[in-house]
Amino acid sequence: MGLTWQDVEDIAIELAETYPEEDPRQLPLPELLRLVTELDDFEDDPEQVNPATLERIAQAWSEELAHQA
Repeated sequence: MGLTWQDVEDIAIELAETYPEEDPRQLPLPELLRLVTELDDFEDDPEQVNPATLERIAQAWSEELAHQA
């Protein structure tokens, strides 16, 4: 089963692995939305996300990058 908007932590891990050079704190939300929806495992409806969820993903992604460093 693919990733959905509920899978914030898993999305963050995928983003950290796929885009290790990106700074999620600097990405505009539309760009973050694009990166998430382009992940191979992502299967949810892009129209069903809200800004708070995208901000949670960016925060989790930032934390994941910090753990990898």
